[in-house]
Amino acid sequence: MDSALTDPHNGSAEGAGPTNGTTRPPSTPEGIALAYGSLLLMALLPIFFGALRSVRCARGKNASDMPETITSRDAARFPIIASCTLLGLYLFFKIFSQEYINLLLSMYFFVLGILALSHTISPFMNRFFPANFPNRQYQLLFTQGSGENKEGGRGSPAPGSGLTRPLCPEIINYEFDTKDLVCLGLSSIVGVWYLLRKHWIANNLFGLAFSLNGVELLHLNNVSTGCILLGGLFIYDVFWVFGTNVMVTVAKSFEAPIKLVFPQDLLEKGLEADNFAMLGLGDIVIPGIFIALLLRFDISLKKNTHTYFYTSFAAYIFGLGLTIFIMHIFKHAQPALLYLVPACIGFPILVALAKGEVTEMFSYEESNPKDPAAVTESKEGTEASASKGLEKKEK
Repeated sequence: MDSALTDPHNGSAEGAGPTNGTTRPPSTPEGIALAYGSLLLMALLPIFFGALRSVRCARGKNASDMPETITSRDAARFPIIASCTLLGLYLFFKIFSQEYINLLLSMYFFVLGILALSHTISPFMNRFFPANFPNRQYQLLFTQGSGENKEGGRGSPAPGSGLTRPLCPEIINYEFDTKDLVCLGLSSIVGVWYLLRKHWIANNLFGLAFSLNGVELLHLNNVSTGCILLGGLFIYDVFWVFGTNVMVTVAKSFEAPIKLVFPQDLLEKGLEADNFAMLGLGDIVIPGIFIALLLRFDISLKKNTHTYFYTSFAAYIFGLGLTIFIMHIFKHAQPALLYLVPACIGFPILVALAKGEVTEMFSYEESNPKDPAAVTESKEGTEASASKGLEKKEK
């Protein structure tokens, strides 16, 4: 996971431009301001819209859009898994040919990027379809089992019983329509563009889509879990950026849309600029899922205010702005979570202390829709409802 804010002009990272030994001309102050202002704006967009969509996602019943809930155990293990992944990538780039590794990674992120971008633009594209557009519904279903189990796999009622048959384990259950296929086609055009040119705009479109989907679909179950996750990644980020050159090396070598980039020489070279500043997607998604949690907490208070969401959102702006400032003072790549984590956790807690709502904040809990206990409870409720309906019919 790339999670460092880097500046190629100061030597801490390189862009995707030529590496023939020539020295690039210094970036202009206007170009630097445009680059980092654009990175800040691009970081805020997926957090804001992803948080709003996470509320609808939590309330939704579509299995294909079901959020993935992060528990405290997951949060505690995540920095270890991320460290192993980062170190593994570093060793791969040192041992094997960088060209072939990036080719494999490009194909992998090509598929993921198309799916993520399609899911991102689908709600916006729906507004442009005419009312008489022939929209057909489809479902991609892959279950485990055969014979009688397969026949009752979707929980369809047995003839005349009024009861549902046992559900087959669903491995894939994805519902989509014709409009989604159109979005998939448009996203594929961006994917081909990225695969052939590796253009920074195509990279950013995929990066924004990954970030928004991450904030929307990854849910923390409570504030304590969020503090564990952010605290662990705080240590992870500081160690791998200041303690070693692993993070920056992977960021320079990894040709995949796992970071947002913006050229500092855009004013001089236009769209063919190649002197990039970059921001890792980890610096967007990790604080973003915590900010989204606070938005859902705001809604649970039923006070028609989004105090904690806006406070944490402002804290993110402050933390990322401070990261950029420190980076230019010390001329070295900065672990953005070093500044983002204290801001995003500290500001909302101070507000909660002032309002006397610390207990409510840390007692707020979100259930895991994929938890077996929740599924069992849902099944029992369904069967009870069906039994009541059958009793009414018999009376």
